[in-house]
Amino acid sequence: MDRPPNKLQRSLMRLDEAPGFMRGWVQSIILRRAVPFTGTVGVRFAGLSTERAEVRLATAPRLHNQSGDVHTSAIHLLAESATGLVIGMNVRDDCTPVLKRASLQVLQRAKGGLKAVAVLTPEQAAWMQANEQGEMSVSVTVTDDTGAEPVQCEFVWAWVPASRPKKN
Repeated sequence: MDRPPNKLQRSLMRLDEAPGFMRGWVQSIILRRAVPFTGTVGVRFAGLSTERAEVRLATAPRLHNQSGDVHTSAIHLLAESATGLVIGMNVRDDCTPVLKRASLQVLQRAKGGLKAVAVLTPEQAAWMQANEQGEMSVSVTVTDDTGAEPVQCEFVWAWVPASRPKKN
């Protein structure tokens, strides 16, 4: 990566200052500050880089709907968290990311825990750095414990300047 790290990356780089046994806990705190709602369902942050974010959700009765299936809202939150984190790792410090559009199509019942992996290409990351505002579709795959993909998702993220000019 030739560009300087953004705010989220700088926060995560500070993990090296924490004792090894505390790094996972400190990383969760940093990422939950970036995406506070993830704590409500117990999203775990399994891997994060500028090009890839992996988040997991263990199966739990509190996440199930009246049919005993994983609630679609929990699946949506998992996929949105993965895409938002990979965008967050690439957005310029003078910009704010905003989810512009999301779609989720349920293909089959999810069995067990879930994993969402969102990916940005180096070209997408470079384009984000070169533009103070824009939007892009972020690729995300959600799989369950059987390896099946119970949903198809599309998340379109936008980013805009963090500070807006004052109106006259």
